[in-house]
Amino acid sequence: MFYNINFTELAIGFAILTASIGIHEASHAFMAYRLGDNTAKYLGRLTLNPIAHMDPLGSIMILMTMVNGFGIGWGKPTPVNPYNLRNGPKTGMAMVSLAGPLSNLTLAAFLALPFRLHLLSDPALYSVMHSAIGQWLPDILGLAVMWNIGLAAFNIIPLPPLDGFKILQGILPNRQAYALSALENYGPALLLLVIFVGPFLGINLLWYIMRPIMAFFSLIIVGSSIF
Repeated sequence: MFYNINFTELAIGFAILTASIGIHEASHAFMAYRLGDNTAKYLGRLTLNPIAHMDPLGSIMILMTMVNGFGIGWGKPTPVNPYNLRNGPKTGMAMVSLAGPLSNLTLAAFLALPFRLHLLSDPALYSVMHSAIGQWLPDILGLAVMWNIGLAAFNIIPLPPLDGFKILQGILPNRQAYALSALENYGPALLLLVIFVGPFLGINLLWYIMRPIMAFFSLIIVGSSIF
């Protein structure tokens, strides 16, 4: 069963993804705190420690899907009381929601700097890059850049409970934003349908949605589309 699994790559990928999800959730908590809501802080979520943001079932899902060549999972949702946010529930929640994807794009941009500045091929780093750790460095950085771009692209899809839904509501006029609230009861089911049922029918709808978004982010961050 485990014959073809590279456990080293699986461990590295799991560490990168859980750390990236932790940064994503911590950014929600930090933005909520800056806007006047202390809920996440009091519950110990205002931290970059990924363990504080890990959801047991979501972590198992990450491992199971990584074995099949892709990683889908989730962390514990960051608790926010929208009525404590100084910009109001609608605009405040949009700002809190946007903080998550922005943190992943910022991290991806930072980790992509060695590629953009051609630092990994610098002759001065020859001995480092040919060391046991150095040979893994480009792959680890590249994987981290891709995961964070993917996380941002996934989370801005405008379906509840993803961040993109609250961002969209924050942009729309109050009447339209309120009308969209009816989707909150059906959003998770629609999302699961897109993720898991589509591939069984031979339609990878999630990839069709995410790929152009990821390609756009990649073009800006990496300088070319890697998707």
